[in-house]
Amino acid sequence: MNSRLPFRTLLTAVILTAATAPEAFPQELQLLSDLRGRWAFRIGDDPAWADPDLNERKWESVQVPARWEDQGFPGYDGYAWYRKHFTVKPEWKGKTLWLKLGVIDDADEVYVNGTFIGFSGSFPPEYISDYAAQRQYPLPRTVLNEKGDNVIAVRVYDNELPGGITGGTVGIAEQLDPLHPEVALTGNWKIMTGDDFAWKESAFDDTEWSPIQVPAFWETQGMKGYNGFAWYRLRFRPERVPAGKQLILLLGKIDDFDETFLNGASIGRTGTPAQMRRRSGTSVEFRALRAYEIPEGALRVGEDNVLAVRVLDTFMHGGIYDGPIGLISRDAYAEWSKRQRREKRNFWDLIHELLN
Repeated sequence: MNSRLPFRTLLTAVILTAATAPEAFPQELQLLSDLRGRWAFRIGDDPAWADPDLNERKWESVQVPARWEDQGFPGYDGYAWYRKHFTVKPEWKGKTLWLKLGVIDDADEVYVNGTFIGFSGSFPPEYISDYAAQRQYPLPRTVLNEKGDNVIAVRVYDNELPGGITGGTVGIAEQLDPLHPEVALTGNWKIMTGDDFAWKESAFDDTEWSPIQVPAFWETQGMKGYNGFAWYRLRFRPERVPAGKQLILLLGKIDDFDETFLNGASIGRTGTPAQMRRRSGTSVEFRALRAYEIPEGALRVGEDNVLAVRVLDTFMHGGIYDGPIGLISRDAYAEWSKRQRREKRNFWDLIHELLN
């Protein structure tokens, strides 16, 4: 008999458990401020409850995270809102921030200082539960009051059984080892729903297009419920780029598929045309970091350039929703990629050694 078999069997079970546990492996996010504790709470539903200036004196107080059924609301199914105040700490300066809200049963929309920053699941009449997902939403510095009070407002819908912010980590976190572009392209872009390849051309007149912040889900910016094609455009003039370096265009993460053009020329895509036409709602491309090499001479330094990004969203969330967004040298990108691979490889190297 192989004396190592029981150990291998046990180790395999540990690996399978770790692979499915939300926080089993070292996380990309590190908690900066723990927001567990008492939150203001009210059952019912009113859009005005997202207002940062709302008076909460008549609201209940509940523990977060915990099921609301265990805190005086037994059997309640329906809408409720949570609110929490926090201040921005000086040591957060320069950090890439995220809001972690643990597990929410069943669907949620999240506002910070009245700005819609993210959602999971879907409310009636097109109800979709996302009760098991760990919530973590990018927290743009543009929505924060750096020198005063900040308010998180969470709209929750529970369809059955337990409800509310029921478990997990709740707080403000920073992204570890973020990738920093050397030329940032975040901020105000333009967007148009529909699909027309004339929109990739530099000379196309997009003055009537709608403004949109990048990165952020388009559902949080007036396009709630939209699935289909849309195009983003950005006109920019890079005055300084890394001299003598091959450049990479970073477009963060896009839900779901994209084709990207610089000054009318294609420089990359994620997803095949067949996938884009299928609109299956089962893609995994939304998890991929977009990094496209810019051909030599394609970028006009000191002159106007136009980025055009064709996006297809097949289900729920859509758009250029997460960073980094900008230009970086291939050397800097390669070094960051090497660190990521090394961190992931070390864990599996250890497992390989233990199994053999």
